[in-house]
Amino acid sequence: MMAPTTAPKIAIVDYGAGNLNSVKKAFDYLDAKVVVTTQPEIVATADKVVLPGVGHFSALGGLDNTGLRDAVLQGAKSGKPFLGICLGMQWLFEGSDEAPEFTGAGMFAGRCRPFPSSVKSPHVGWNSLAVRESSAREGSTGKSSRLLRNVTPDSFVYYTHSFQAPIVAATTAASEYGAQFSAVVEQENIFGVQFHPEKSWTVGLLILKNFCEVKC
Repeated sequence: MMAPTTAPKIAIVDYGAGNLNSVKKAFDYLDAKVVVTTQPEIVATADKVVLPGVGHFSALGGLDNTGLRDAVLQGAKSGKPFLGICLGMQWLFEGSDEAPEFTGAGMFAGRCRPFPSSVKSPHVGWNSLAVRESSAREGSTGKSSRLLRNVTPDSFVYYTHSFQAPIVAATTAASEYGAQFSAVVEQENIFGVQFHPEKSWTVGLLILKNFCEVKC
């Protein structure tokens, strides 16, 4: 008889700026074992970490004030699967013009910038994902996206944001609003989505399911 297995524990980081209830409900729908926490020690012992977030980039200062930043960074650098959502994805970059005094994690080069004046800001609503093939991404490892596995090309997802992350080698999907910006980033155990998967219906649930199934 096979021994019973336990689903990986996913810590959803609560630093005071997340759409936590909707994110947790989406994972609950997928029967994932999740916990919302403000405690660095729980983040440190979780198998996977999710960093959601909405609002101003300065809200990420809540990570510094609680010791959560170190716990999240140590986990990510150790190879633990990490998913940043919206503001959580922007945190993966060096910073944002929205709050220059706050530094990001610096896992990806570049800063988040405002949208061009030719379009209305914030960018709110549904937009399509242009999946970038690995062969077209400079510096790519050549591996296909695990987060976007089985996602139909040009699928629509739901956005609400005022600043955009640049296109980098780790960008596996982009959207266009005045100009192209990173919609999905993926590098080894680090994943990020600018849109809200918890509000993106079946496409968003599939992306969260893919994250649940990631093994690093």
